[in-house]
Amino acid sequence: MKVYFYALMAMSLTITQLYADSESSDSEVDEIVVTSSILNTSRILNPLYVIDGDEINDDATTSLGEAVDSYLGVSIADYGAAVGQPIIRGMSGPRVKILKNGMVNRDVSGLGVDHLNDVDLHNVEQIEIIKGPSSLLYANGTNGGIINVVNNTIAREDFAGQEITFGLESQSVNDGDIQDFHYENIIGDWLNVSIGYQNTELGNFDIPDGAVIHDDHDDHDDHEDEDHHEDEDHHEEEMLPYVDNSDFASEAKQFGISRTGDWGYFGMAYDNLRSLYGIPFHGEHEDEHGDHDEHEGEEHGDDDHEEHGDEHEGERIFSTTDQTSYTFSGLYNLSGGLVNSISYNWRDTEYSLTEAHAEEEGHDDHEDDHEDEHEEHAPTVFTNDATEYGAIFDLSTDNLIQKVALNFVDEDSAIVGEEAFMNPANNQEFTFGYFFSADLDLFYLDAGFRIDQIERTGSVTDEDHGDIDYYKIDDDVNSFALTLGRDLSDSLDVNIGFSSVERLPSVIELFMNGPHMATGRLETGNPNLQSETSENFDITFNFDNDDFYAYASFYVTDVDNYITLQDELDDHDDHDDHDDHDDHDDHDDHGDDHDEHDHEEMFANLIHANYIQQDAEFTGYEIEIGKTFNLGSGELTLSFGRDDVEAEFSDGHNVPRINPARNIYTISYIENDWVFKVSLKDVEKQDDVGEGETVTDSYQMLNTRLTKTYILDGSELKISVFGSNLLDEVARNHSSFVKNQVPLAGRNYGAKFSYKF
Repeated sequence: MKVYFYALMAMSLTITQLYADSESSDSEVDEIVVTSSILNTSRILNPLYVIDGDEINDDATTSLGEAVDSYLGVSIADYGAAVGQPIIRGMSGPRVKILKNGMVNRDVSGLGVDHLNDVDLHNVEQIEIIKGPSSLLYANGTNGGIINVVNNTIAREDFAGQEITFGLESQSVNDGDIQDFHYENIIGDWLNVSIGYQNTELGNFDIPDGAVIHDDHDDHDDHEDEDHHEDEDHHEEEMLPYVDNSDFASEAKQFGISRTGDWGYFGMAYDNLRSLYGIPFHGEHEDEHGDHDEHEGEEHGDDDHEEHGDEHEGERIFSTTDQTSYTFSGLYNLSGGLVNSISYNWRDTEYSLTEAHAEEEGHDDHEDDHEDEHEEHAPTVFTNDATEYGAIFDLSTDNLIQKVALNFVDEDSAIVGEEAFMNPANNQEFTFGYFFSADLDLFYLDAGFRIDQIERTGSVTDEDHGDIDYYKIDDDVNSFALTLGRDLSDSLDVNIGFSSVERLPSVIELFMNGPHMATGRLETGNPNLQSETSENFDITFNFDNDDFYAYASFYVTDVDNYITLQDELDDHDDHDDHDDHDDHDDHDDHGDDHDEHDHEEMFANLIHANYIQQDAEFTGYEIEIGKTFNLGSGELTLSFGRDDVEAEFSDGHNVPRINPARNIYTISYIENDWVFKVSLKDVEKQDDVGEGETVTDSYQMLNTRLTKTYILDGSELKISVFGSNLLDEVARNHSSFVKNQVPLAGRNYGAKFSYKF
């Protein structure tokens, strides 16, 4: 099989990208997809969202997850303002792939929930969301879906002429300040040039009163009531109106050139994205104020507790990222013969994320007995170097759309430093895919399959003996999707889809072995994990009759060998290894002994968790209805949407971190150069919790935006005024590992100015 794969690969110029062919089909999807999209014209893409770039560019600058959170079937697992990893139909992590212009974005977001999806949302043309396993057409193992961020850095059609755009933005909730610049032009009537730049500075974000939960202080049976109340008063005084260490800054640079013609196009691009963001919660801090049972006895008074709790108090924990990618892509039209055209792509990515500890201003003076402790907090560096290339061969005829796709990925991941919870790993993937679409009169038939030959190489270190066990996971995974569609009337159509997706465990799930502070856990992977296999059935109805529309999608996904991180049920509250407290008779002895046991105590209160497998079932639906009215010289649209997903293991327990049902109410008005939009997201209480989880309260999120465009002597001035969480609701995402410590941001308002000439 491997010989066959590599023989096919040698025939290709290579890419994962599936380009839209506007002349090949009259389907609905074709009507909403622009040239730069990866989307095929097939109906297998249902359910699908295409978010216009103006929706992103005119609104407040946010993380990728927050930008798509209000679309049905899509939610977010946040870790502060900077980090918002998307969730699609209850699926997250490696089951959801983020693409940049049709190719998977190779960052390290899959190595930790505190790592952001490092994608530049500056000058976005559109964001495409494919929900469900039908997204297998574009990336392997995507039984959740894909999100493709599209820009025009490599122009596929000639620019109309010179355009220069300057933009400014300000936000209140974080004292945000953003500037951006974009230039595009065609030089000498043959060379398209695109240059982009954005600088973002966001401070710590404000939160509503009462949003902080100190759940680390619930049980202090060892303390007298008097001392307990003193501690409560102390912490109340420390409660802040903002989330400390929740700042974010980034600098994005884009440069691209291309040449187009009847023969096709060819272009290249350079992208560099650097960011710095604070980590508002770190697992090792839980033992600063956590269980103090091991300190029972009069030998440890309040002074000792305060000193122990203040050891890290002036410490800032933050991450810096640096991503550089070089991309070559093109399409070559052939005249006649079996192959109509060949599209190809190549991208090389170098990515690094450095997590560091630093002393904040005013906390430079520490006692000698703690200096060694801070020296131990050396930076932890995550790196991911990847090369990807692929090709698509268009073999379509007058009656049949068919394409063959080949793709190859070589990816090296490494973690170096104190919190290196995984040894270096290598991932190689080769893909062969065949996709076709046909109009059979009675119904539309859309189908595709892919074969992925995957090799994951890594190792696991025995912490007790230092022995290293090496593993090579080499397997073929097969996936397919089939959709039948039929027009029931001029206004109503139905699509019935079935798909089967096989996903090989990720390198984290296989080789994880160490303390993961972002989750507050000691996580252990399993090199013997089997592949996940998801079988998905969905039925989708679309109704559109002049000024009224409706959409409904129902789905069931059965996952064999679903991989999840499960907490051990052992009681970690008792520290038997610290029963002898006579060694701590005085403060000096405590300081001397601290150096010896500091590393052990740092991880003592972390929850032990293992990656295990169990069958699971996901069921859910998405419905939306809308009505448009002519009002004055504009159009008023009212819409209501609701989504809900439930997930259970075969033993009857709930799958953890599944977001609750939501109702989304939207009013929008468009008149000439005015756009007004207001939405209310009503998130219900989540009490269907997994083991070890707590109930998450409901909340309502009210957002609005008003945009006005002025035409000034051939120039364009666009002004947007926006507001989010206008009710200043205390809100938490159930899917977040840090929902109690890091609530969602409070009331925010701001403005954006864009001048194009």
